Amino acid sequence: MALGSRRDPYLSFNFLVELEGLLVGGFSEVSGLQAEIELHDYREGGLNDYVHRLAGPVRYPANLVLKRGITDNQALWLWHCDVRRGIIARRNLTVILQDQTGQPVNYWHLERAYPVRWMGPELRADSNTVAVETLELVHCGFSTL
Repeated sequence: MALGSRRDPYLSFNFLVELEGLLVGGFSEVSGLQAEIELHDYREGGLNDYVHRLAGPVRYPANLVLKRGITDNQALWLWHCDVRRGIIARRNLTVILQDQTGQPVNYWHLERAYPVRWMGPELRADSNTVAVETLELVHCGFSTL
């Protein structure tokens, strides 16, 4: 390997979240980017020592979970309140991974997401940690750009 051609993996703390093309604040955690292909077993007649495993549709077993420190920006809370009132406003969301210099290196574009759970912070008089809100989103799938 030539000197200077080493490629370090990207660090997981350097990311942004865009909602409908607008940055929605600094999140401390994003989880739930999962996709799996369902498998269907097929037993062929006369073939007793082998089961065919056929690929089925892609499913997304986990909801996307966003965590961030609470600020005066109430956009996520208001979106959740709309859904509670029956106004299901589906929005596209993009998670952007950045390199050490802040340049985007990977995108996960989630289609038609909307909130299904909001959790407020744990408030404790004996703690000095940041008050964190959690928003859980269901989506119709994602792709990398």
